[in-house]
Amino acid sequence: MASRLTSSALPALVAAGFFLCASPTLDAQWFKYPTADVPRGADGKPNLTAPTPRTRDGKPDFSGMWLTSDGRPCSPQGEEFRVCGPELPMSRYGVNIGSGTPGGLPYRPWAAQQVKTQIEQHAKDDPHVRCMPDTFVRSYGLPHMQKFIQTPRLLVMLDELNANYRQVFIDGRPLPEDPQPAWNGYSSAKWVDDTLVVDSIGFRDGLWLDSAGTPLTDAAKVRERIRRPDFGHLEVEVTIDDPKAYTKPWTVTLRQAIVLNTELVDEICVENEKDIRHLVGK
Repeated sequence: MASRLTSSALPALVAAGFFLCASPTLDAQWFKYPTADVPRGADGKPNLTAPTPRTRDGKPDFSGMWLTSDGRPCSPQGEEFRVCGPELPMSRYGVNIGSGTPGGLPYRPWAAQQVKTQIEQHAKDDPHVRCMPDTFVRSYGLPHMQKFIQTPRLLVMLDELNANYRQVFIDGRPLPEDPQPAWNGYSSAKWVDDTLVVDSIGFRDGLWLDSAGTPLTDAAKVRERIRRPDFGHLEVEVTIDDPKAYTKPWTVTLRQAIVLNTELVDEICVENEKDIRHLVGK
């Protein structure tokens, strides 16, 4: 099955700080299958600012295909590898999640040194580049589609990259007291009006939140406030409380845009991967 983008970790792309976009294969199965129940304007085009879809119990329905809407353009220097276009953007937060924070993130000294080192070495130690799973915070900023499936008691997030998944329980369960460390941690949520407030703990140590090496440790607590203000957009306010890596909690809002008329496609990073052996730093 053809993928929308390259799965291999090309050194030149690592140096640029983000992956480039491949041209979609138009004849691949379901790449252009029409999305059902899309509101349309008088001109017949999708109305992305139409009212928020709701479930039978009146809650906002987050179901759908999503991709970052904070995209930055692909770099022309990668044209020798792939035809680049705006359809699968890399978020600026995927490159540097603290880019919009005045004064930068409140790193502890070791975390600041990690970021400095990885920027100098073109993120050669990036777990994403080495085909390891990404935590959900980072997934919001990557150029890979996610599919949300919402039920009254569970929100499931399917990540196109590496067939990754996440479960957000909305059934009132408490967070585990002694969780087995996990890539996406453990998430329990509750509704506050039209906002889903999600608390997550139990992360593996050594996770990255961006290409710059911004860390997430096993001491982290993450709170998301997820809203769907209209048909075509999600707003995910993320607060990171990680005393092992930062001197105080910090917050960023990661925006998502709906993706229509397509479906998830296998994109397995290590399939035919030949680049890791060539990655070197300074």
